[in-house]
Amino acid sequence: MSDTGPTIYQIVHVDDDIDILSIAKMALEALGPFQVASFSSGSAALERISSISPDLILLDLAMPEMDGRETMRQIKEIPALTDTPTVFLTAQLSPEVKRELMDLGALEVLPKPFDPMSLHVELAKYIEA
Repeated sequence: MSDTGPTIYQIVHVDDDIDILSIAKMALEALGPFQVASFSSGSAALERISSISPDLILLDLAMPEMDGRETMRQIKEIPALTDTPTVFLTAQLSPEVKRELMDLGALEVLPKPFDPMSLHVELAKYIEA
């Protein structure tokens, strides 16, 4: 009987705010069974996401050049990532925006600012074990 240790889940986090990326990465890696690959733009994430094979994608909505909607659309065109759970983390949390993002395929839309101490619990709900 071998003990391989706890499962570590891969999260790709895309946000143009470097402080948000840093806080989320520190909190998720310290409190949850997560390893986080952080990207400050959708295009940067798209360049590397296939080699990461994430268990969950965490996206900001409002980003310059390529917003979260377009980033998610392009990620979902990658066959290996079509069914990867996607969660948005955004300050634009009106019922209309939430409904639109859910209709596009997001599993959840979480508010910014977020609680770093509970983000890992929220995201764990959407990881397929």
